[in-house]
Amino acid sequence: MDIKAKVIDEEGLDRTITRLAHEILEKNKGSQNLVLIGMRTRGEFLANRIHKKISEIDKSDVELGILDITLYRDDFRERLKQPEVSVTDITFDMNEKDVILIDDVLYTGRTVRAALDALMDLGRPSTIQLCVLVDRGHRELPIKADFIGKNIPTSFNEEVKVKLAEVDGEDAVYLMDISNENSEN
Repeated sequence: MDIKAKVIDEEGLDRTITRLAHEILEKNKGSQNLVLIGMRTRGEFLANRIHKKISEIDKSDVELGILDITLYRDDFRERLKQPEVSVTDITFDMNEKDVILIDDVLYTGRTVRAALDALMDLGRPSTIQLCVLVDRGHRELPIKADFIGKNIPTSFNEEVKVKLAEVDGEDAVYLMDISNENSEN
């Protein structure tokens, strides 16, 4: 994979997270009924950052949980190796709450569909709103984000790579060229 462009740098990522936190609070008229759920892996760390910003802005302590959707994926049986299952960590009641589901990249919508199935197995939220750092298009399911950090239209020969300091040692979003990968297969 070749880097085509660095779309968001460290400062840009911080500004984007701050804006997303403000948008979430504005749409929901504060944080009193909110819970944040980050999808493993990078959605978990984005949720932590948004949680911190909301706490600073609204002077509140919103519940924060982590969702693993591995066993809910529709490609689970197609994979050759045993999937690596992590732990879902939601220790609070989601019933009648406004859930903000947070992930790094929205692409086909299949990961979000799996997350919705997993959430509904855990409770009956009042609403589920989707917050993504990047929407790259190419939806296969009728799924739309409520909060988007950045729209990055991509071709099928491109990929969006989100890097977070907690996992990757840096904060950035890259547009990658994967056309060489596809031609070698």
